[in-house]
Amino acid sequence: MIYLLSNQFKEGVNNLPVIEIEYLKKDISFDVDYLLFTSKNGVLGVDKISDEWKKIPALCIGMPTAKMVEKLGGKVAYTAKQSYGDEFAKEIINNFSPSKILFLRAKKVLSNIVTILKDNSFIVQEEIIYQTKCKKLDYIPKKGIFIFTSPSSVKCFLNQVKWNKNYKAIAIGKKTAEIFPHEITISDKQTIDNCIKIAKSMV
Repeated sequence: MIYLLSNQFKEGVNNLPVIEIEYLKKDISFDVDYLLFTSKNGVLGVDKISDEWKKIPALCIGMPTAKMVEKLGGKVAYTAKQSYGDEFAKEIINNFSPSKILFLRAKKVLSNIVTILKDNSFIVQEEIIYQTKCKKLDYIPKKGIFIFTSPSSVKCFLNQVKWNKNYKAIAIGKKTAEIFPHEITISDKQTIDNCIKIAKSMV
């Protein structure tokens, strides 16, 4: 069996959500040139706060995030070719003049994207608009292939489950794989669909 450790429904796999998102309400000033999103949750979070964000071009770390911006009525100025924060920062530096950016983010961020941009004369404001929390599992499979979609999913799963020889793991990217203490396959594309494709080849 293939288990996707997310609440995102995908045909042919079992959902086993281990994290839940808490969106935070706050007043935000949108007096900036660009918005920066490194997750769909950032887009969903700001949409719960105001419609003002839709007027400002967005810099998006991946295609799923960019599609969410467009779906909710926003404008995409750029979509990263590499779905990692540090590489994304370098792409922004290479494609845009120093400007004022509002980073709508999670409580915890593992990349150095803000530091890299600031070191290259970008003005970056940060607003924490969501945080992840571990969700108690309803059941624990005895064997299967598990798809980890974020470092948080690794932490929340291993806090509840003792890893065993009947488990196989797939990480959506390098950051997720780095904190996993056991053998794990890293997806060559940072998408859930590609992770599922790899998992199916392992069955």
